[in-house]
Amino acid sequence: MKIGNPTDKPVAAPAPVASGQTASTAAGKTQTAAKQEVAAEASTQVALSSAATQLMSGTEGVSGDFDTEKVARIAQAIADGKFEVNPGAIADKLLANAREVLGGPQH
Repeated sequence: MKIGNPTDKPVAAPAPVASGQTASTAAGKTQTAAKQEVAAEASTQVALSSAATQLMSGTEGVSGDFDTEKVARIAQAIADGKFEVNPGAIADKLLANAREVLGGPQH
């Protein structure tokens, strides 16, 4: 494998511009054709784990209900500059969520 300066590589000649087209219009059509060609060549297969599927659905353990009064209280505390963040509680919850997703032991 040769690694070299990009200036060592040949530069593709610009597409000819048809009469009545601007260079930017021709370039746009060339980019569109290149995107279509890449899409036609794509053959990568992706399989998601059940945990990833659950995370993407966003429905596991979510009832859809939330406490609007609590949201209002927190919003007001933030607006008043009185909202306090508990980093220990945040870290504990993040670790518990990671253990749940990864299937590790729960504490």
